[in-house]
Amino acid sequence: MKRFSICLLTVLCGLLLAACAGGEANSKYSNLRARLSIDNVLQAPVLHAACESTGEYCTITSDGQKLIFTNAAGKTSSINIAAISDYAGYNLGLNSGYIVGRLTIPEMGEDNVRVVCFDRACSNCYQNYNITKPLVLQTSGYAFCRNCNRTYNLNDCGNLSDGPAGRTLYRYRVNYAMGAMGLWGLYINN
Repeated sequence: MKRFSICLLTVLCGLLLAACAGGEANSKYSNLRARLSIDNVLQAPVLHAACESTGEYCTITSDGQKLIFTNAAGKTSSINIAAISDYAGYNLGLNSGYIVGRLTIPEMGEDNVRVVCFDRACSNCYQNYNITKPLVLQTSGYAFCRNCNRTYNLNDCGNLSDGPAGRTLYRYRVNYAMGAMGLWGLYINN
């Protein structure tokens, strides 16, 4: 009887550990810190286009004074950091910036196409080597890492589309909604 109890306890512990590990690995969103509030996306035409057009993406980076929005074609727009709400508390994830855009098709189980946000740092380079290598935004909703030669499909929720096997992009919670002033805002908060 004691032997049976030990075997049962071992199996239950194994299942519990697998469930815990599986929960983290299958989580849609990263647990990394990310925070940015832009109350009026019309201030940045490149960001506005990415939030309104399916399959369109832009990067969000900072030079310390401005937030810079760049699309795959290289078109940019910027806004002064002091012009964003709670500018003192903004955070650009792993500091390479964000990639923001609207998926081409709804995610499984959803009716609407939504705006998504990924970290611009390659998740595999960060996970494997603890370095942040910024991704290069490509046309048709792809992002490429020059360091590890992986290509990510942004329209497939940041999954790998080419290169060595690995993890998906780090994804953050984002809300694109009409704010109190009647203007469309983008809110990243993880």
